Amino acid sequence: MNNAHEIRVLVVDDHPVVLDGVALLLRRDPHIRIIGGASTAGDALDMTARLRPHVILLDLHLADGITVDLLGSLRAGENPVRVIVFTAFGQHAAIGAAIEAGADGCLLKDATGTDLVRAIRLVVAGERIFDPRLSDRSASHIQSRLVRAGLTRREYDVLRLVAAGKSNPEIAEKLGLARNTVKSYLQTVMQKLGARNRVEAIGRAQEASLL
Repeated sequence: MNNAHEIRVLVVDDHPVVLDGVALLLRRDPHIRIIGGASTAGDALDMTARLRPHVILLDLHLADGITVDLLGSLRAGENPVRVIVFTAFGQHAAIGAAIEAGADGCLLKDATGTDLVRAIRLVVAGERIFDPRLSDRSASHIQSRLVRAGLTRREYDVLRLVAAGKSNPEIAEKLGLARNTVKSYLQTVMQKLGARNRVEAIGRAQEASLL
């Protein structure tokens, strides 16, 4: 395999040690090259456009973005990119949401170097790969979490966009809802989560592993 066929990988994680760890795991494969590390959603979009990676290892949590929303933006460029969600939280509801949003794969961060290399090669070949420890129940994680929190899927969609920093008008446009309907959903979400405002609602949702 020559340089024209090497697999370029971008790591998106706000913990620098993860980039170092991935570099160690991949160091024995000369045909997979880490081309950079981004710590924010904004940097991830910029570096994806500039560096044109084949694969993105995407952390489930970023300080300035929600993985599910970022997935669509990363795929919107002219060059196709595969996205593997890379997480330490195997039971997190957002894994199910990421899978539904079209993630090409999901691996736990304690994956071996062999597993990581295999996953990268498989998604480049057009396959989807998920850590076997997640099993096919991963797609249902989000629903079980919502049931426990008493939230409907639409309420969760509103909450997720609130956590992404969207205003009520922006949420209304994205979800195709009236602004008053968004306001009503948000009030219901805060009531169910026992929150007094949007910030508390986000905090309670994070405690419940919904975000």
